[in-house]
Amino acid sequence: MILKSLDQMGFEEATPIQKQVLPIAKAGRDVLGQAQTGTGKTAAFGIPLIEKMEQEARHPQGIVLAPTRELAIQVAEELNKLGRYSNVRCLPIYGGQEIGRQIRGLKKNPQIIVATPGRLQDHMRRKTISLGNINTVVLDEADEMLSMGFVEEIEEILESVPDNRQTLLFSATMPPRLQTILNKHMNNPEQIKVKAKEMTVSNIDQRYVEVQERQKFDTLCRLIDIHSPELAIIFGRTKRRVDELSDALFQRGYEVEGIHGDLPQNKRDKVIQKFKQKRIEILVATDVAARGLDVSGVSHVFNFDLPQDPESYVHRIGRTGRAGKHGMAFSFATPREKEHINIIEKTTKKKMTVEKAPTLQDASVGRQQQAAEQLLEVVTGGDYADLTDKAEELLENYDAVTLVAAALKTVSKESSNEVKITLTSEPPVRIKRGSGPKGKGGGGYRGGNKGGNRSNDRHRSGGGKDQRRGGGNRPEGKKEFSFSGKRRKK
Repeated sequence: MILKSLDQMGFEEATPIQKQVLPIAKAGRDVLGQAQTGTGKTAAFGIPLIEKMEQEARHPQGIVLAPTRELAIQVAEELNKLGRYSNVRCLPIYGGQEIGRQIRGLKKNPQIIVATPGRLQDHMRRKTISLGNINTVVLDEADEMLSMGFVEEIEEILESVPDNRQTLLFSATMPPRLQTILNKHMNNPEQIKVKAKEMTVSNIDQRYVEVQERQKFDTLCRLIDIHSPELAIIFGRTKRRVDELSDALFQRGYEVEGIHGDLPQNKRDKVIQKFKQKRIEILVATDVAARGLDVSGVSHVFNFDLPQDPESYVHRIGRTGRAGKHGMAFSFATPREKEHINIIEKTTKKKMTVEKAPTLQDASVGRQQQAAEQLLEVVTGGDYADLTDKAEELLENYDAVTLVAAALKTVSKESSNEVKITLTSEPPVRIKRGSGPKGKGGGGYRGGNKGGNRSNDRHRSGGGKDQRRGGGNRPEGKKEFSFSGKRRKK
């Protein structure tokens, strides 16, 4: 049954971590996997987890802990796809969602729970979930959960599950506090360390523009006008950013739509289909929404906001430059984010070209060139015979140069670019120390304010400790690429 699901999901071959983890996990041993984002962890723990579940049991048997609500949703979606033909159901529970809805979901007896630590602890206190029959616990991105302050919650959860359970822990780094937890709660785990697959970026022209936050949008529009991408993906850090950015670009006259984790899957699929069919020219997306996206012909990638870790950057720009084609990737960095560019360059082992922010005049020249090319396409196509009489009538009153200039102005975006746009500012990302190259910091990134950009697992109806962080729009969880297969115009 798992094989049928894998086939439908487009799996082609196992990633290194899947090859190493699967036989050990299936044998019932504890696993300590040290791996970056993009190595295929979800399938690595998800396949043995699903195979271990008793279909007829009327209680949760497996728990996956995740640091953010976005990652919890993402993992649950993946597990439900994997367990589709095995009659194994997975329920995500996380802060920010109505707890009554989650209680109703728990009453349907899912075999697997994917939870953020704070909300799971809340259900434990309400006695709406019992951990007495848990046979497997997975800690995904454990270092991230610790850095977000979930130490006490994790300790309490691990103390509440049976001692004879299997524990699978995955983490990009191994800080001392995490080492203490695994020594206490894991049974002689098999250690597996896998580096994220390095990506060849030789055919991608990587550039960055140092620009103030308030100047990003106009800079983006000017770059689009100058380079005239065939298809472009723009990455924003938060769902709010994606919504505002796609709406603003639409107001400026671009064919654009946005996708993020709050958009229903069927709507996401429709938007991606329109993008693949080139019915829209620009897709604005968060990392989570774009995971597994396989679209040929993407000529440009714009990192409107820098990603939270260098590996995400590599995955982002890998959307272009495919099948031997040349691609371009632009990244916007505020002055305070210059160090992040250095970290990314160390990861990709390639220097980015410094791009000067284009002027309004530069963009105007670009728009005029695009307009001229559009007119030439019409001339080449010859589909204008019904307009020749009107053209001759106009030529009796105006000279040819004046008419062509007017036509160019009509098809260019000159007027729409006068629309004033104001976007909500996002804080700069900052380095998470200790996880960069050679342990010198920078493997992952954080939002600029200490909690304002984290998943709102701390905010729940029970109050108390979960109120310590939260509020505001959250960035989506880190993306997970577990296989190499395929996966709002206004």
